[in-house]
Amino acid sequence: MRDADHLRSILSRINGRGYKAYKDIRGIYRFRSYDLCVDHVQGDPYAAPSRIRVVLSQDRAGFPPEAYGNNSRRIALEDYLTRSFAGAVHRYVTGRRGSGKSGAVTIDTPHQEILERTSCFVNAETVEVRFRVGLPAAGRRILGHEAEEIFFREIPRVVDASLRYESLDETDLKRHLDVNEDQDVLRDQLSGKRFAAFIADGSVLPRRSGIDDRPLQRGQGNTVIPFASPDSLRITLHVPHAGSVSGMAIPEGITLIVGGGFHGKSTLLRAIERGVYNHVPGDGRELVVTRPDAVKIRSEDGRSVAGVDIRPFIDNLPYRSDTGAFTTENASGSTSQAANIVEALEVGCRLLLIDEDTSATNFMIRDERMQELVVKDREPITPFLDKVQLLHRDLGVSTILVMGGSGDYFDVADRVIMMDAYVPKDVTEKAAEIVARDGTSRREEGGERFGEVTSRIPQRHSFDPSRGRREVRIDAKGLKSIIFGTQDIDLSAVEQLVSASQTRAIGDIIHYYAIHHAGGEYPLREGLERVMMQIDRQGLDVLSDLKEGAYARPRLFEVAAAVNRMRSLRVRRMPDS
Repeated sequence: MRDADHLRSILSRINGRGYKAYKDIRGIYRFRSYDLCVDHVQGDPYAAPSRIRVVLSQDRAGFPPEAYGNNSRRIALEDYLTRSFAGAVHRYVTGRRGSGKSGAVTIDTPHQEILERTSCFVNAETVEVRFRVGLPAAGRRILGHEAEEIFFREIPRVVDASLRYESLDETDLKRHLDVNEDQDVLRDQLSGKRFAAFIADGSVLPRRSGIDDRPLQRGQGNTVIPFASPDSLRITLHVPHAGSVSGMAIPEGITLIVGGGFHGKSTLLRAIERGVYNHVPGDGRELVVTRPDAVKIRSEDGRSVAGVDIRPFIDNLPYRSDTGAFTTENASGSTSQAANIVEALEVGCRLLLIDEDTSATNFMIRDERMQELVVKDREPITPFLDKVQLLHRDLGVSTILVMGGSGDYFDVADRVIMMDAYVPKDVTEKAAEIVARDGTSRREEGGERFGEVTSRIPQRHSFDPSRGRREVRIDAKGLKSIIFGTQDIDLSAVEQLVSASQTRAIGDIIHYYAIHHAGGEYPLREGLERVMMQIDRQGLDVLSDLKEGAYARPRLFEVAAAVNRMRSLRVRRMPDS
């Protein structure tokens, strides 16, 4: 390891030279209170900025063991320090210094969710932060003195202000850790108590806009109504830091969320779907938690489907098309929604979240008049209405469903929650009275059993990451797209992705899975679970030889969703299927 003055001398020597001379600074340098690691140097000022790490000993950082004493608190601390570092960059770094990305200092900054990331690592020995620096240049000539300013004045100020315990707001940090731990404890209680989700009283569910996930604020014509559970669904749970927490518990089974347009139905479901993640203090959803095996389902016209057994929902297609191993390059609304459900069940989903607004109508309902006109043996689709109870009875899968247009679902619901101007009301008894009074001549079409969920084994040749002269070309294009070799994996309908860093990790998880587990004896679920267990043991760094600072951990469900949307995917069924 070289000392910091050696870096200073290199920057002085290469000042004014061609940009590739920056390669000379790669290495590790001992600064006064930390080690600076230059892991990768960009090829020109317009390329992705250089990869830099800072490593402090805990003697210097000074974080007490209780701040990272369990997995929940450690992840929250790493999240907090990432945000702290980003804030200090904003305060102390000048920014653009020349051509292209010169002077930019960036870190993979979180949004509202607290996720396990590779931007920061904390243990009993060290604190490590990974970030990027755009090395300064004028045109393609090195601005060595500007680089020296970044490395010797700005970064030390950022580190001192953001990564040392004594420099931080102790109360604010403790709150961040406590809130995260409370959410984990709260979520862990759901399954044992047979709840699907919990929404605490006082939660703020509406967001500022479709592209701004921060909580809606009072003012400018906005009315913010804190969530208040109906008495019949209110329970009290206990967590380590907030103590007793009251709110609405949604039991396992079939729950309808009804109400007029713009009264908060989809807002409630949106909060529930995001409840698989923890949220930062002040988000409004800090005590909204959902079972971790919940998956949001929608229709998805045009997606590809590979060998999925959709017979529980769709069978006897015209011209004898096989739905036992349904394959298409261009799924319809109904076939895509059927495939989305079966694929989620295949990898362990036990809670479906569905909004009629993003569903195929003919998949969700077939009323009695349509039954009269189109007899069952001429209709290949068995509507979800006739399978939802069998899903729960046979497979233990619950459903939370936003439904504003069909009262037929009253017949199958265990409970009905009506949103009235963002206030939830338990109208289960009223819905039952309507069913008893009005009756129905609609015929049930679901049969005696839900049907089989068939496991599939992806074939190794499905996963070719090469493109042109590059053996591996994998890249995330924002939140909703992955470039994998020559194909673009479209994740625009995978609604529980919340960070582009998750998407980036998914691309590399697929590649790791393909190398180590695809094409063998393992079905998709087991192969992906083995990858996730490897990540549990070794962290997300197992995915890359580089010190990647921009991964966030995805759920297995979103990884599987990406695999299933690869147009190159080829599968075979399990031998006993």
